[in-house]
Amino acid sequence: MPGLAAAYGFLLMKDALFDYFAQFGNVNLPDPHFDLWHFLLGFVLFLVGVGFIGGWIFFRDRKHNYVSPRFRAKRPPRPPRDGSKSGGQ
Repeated sequence: MPGLAAAYGFLLMKDALFDYFAQFGNVNLPDPHFDLWHFLLGFVLFLVGVGFIGGWIFFRDRKHNYVSPRFRAKRPPRPPRDGSKSGGQ
């Protein structure tokens, strides 16, 4: 579903831009009209779809330790095995 949303959003943005530039060739129109709402809806759908897919891949790779050290999860230090709280005393 996120991939379909991203693809549909891309198509909405492409169609809004194409229709706007195609209106320049029509001599009967006094001024071309840009359909901003379709473009913004397409932009939001595209960002949500790509963001979901990118986030899913990032967290999957982070779980399998495939990411660089700066993106690895920070873990608290493990407690010592012998039960003492002060490390080696």
